[in-house]
Amino acid sequence: MSATKNMIISTVFFAIMQVCVKAIKHIPVFEIIVFRSLVIIAICCVFFRRHRISPWGNNKRLLIARGVAGSIALLLFFYTLQHIPLAYATTIQYLSPIFTVIIAGVFLKEYATLSQWLFLAIAFLGIVCIQGFDVRVSLFMASIGVFSALMSATAYNIIRVLKDENPLVIVFYFPFVASIIYMPLAIIYWETPQSKDWFFLIAAGVATYLAHTYMTKAYQEEKASNIVNLKYLGTVFSLVFGYVLFNESIVFMSFIGMLLIVFSALGTQLLRKPKSA
Repeated sequence: MSATKNMIISTVFFAIMQVCVKAIKHIPVFEIIVFRSLVIIAICCVFFRRHRISPWGNNKRLLIARGVAGSIALLLFFYTLQHIPLAYATTIQYLSPIFTVIIAGVFLKEYATLSQWLFLAIAFLGIVCIQGFDVRVSLFMASIGVFSALMSATAYNIIRVLKDENPLVIVFYFPFVASIIYMPLAIIYWETPQSKDWFFLIAAGVATYLAHTYMTKAYQEEKASNIVNLKYLGTVFSLVFGYVLFNESIVFMSFIGMLLIVFSALGTQLLRKPKSA
């Protein structure tokens, strides 16, 4: 499967995961992360055993760094998901593609072309149209979202460096590190899940496992600047889910923003350079 298809599938599953987290906003963020992590770890262990793969990988230092960066990003993102509208939390988080391209250029020497920067700017303009000036999003919450996006971009570029690692190992390290970091806090702030909460907790874990698996394959197969814009499609999914499932309003400028984001994502794919050997 191509890197483009892998990234699109990943984006769909990420949107499903966000819906699950939004649906259980009464559960502390630390607890959600731990439950989600345990589900992913369980799934990974099944495949490790079936295919006789060692879960520890080769570059443990970078794998742990990816886990730490991803864990920080996840905590902050889940916090924004629970406190501001779904679409707005997602649009702020999707600043990460811009940070991803910048970091890739500085540290990995994978420079974006002028056309890619243009489409990134168009996508960012789409985010501005969607974000608008909603009073439900404070400067504090926006700042948390931006830092989450920066940490996500750091994690994505580490994945690019780890292109020789088994994707399953990279996926495993994220929840493994996150569970170690947040387990004590989950115990301290424990809130017993109700019957329907268990469904969303498990579903969030399964959706995240699939999202990270496809995303990891995409970043291993292709330069970050060539596929990063496809993550912006997640904003469109979040707008639709927020409106249908949570009665979150969508204004005219949001539709304009959606069109700009889709145009940016498609344009980047049409004009991208072939992957170098």
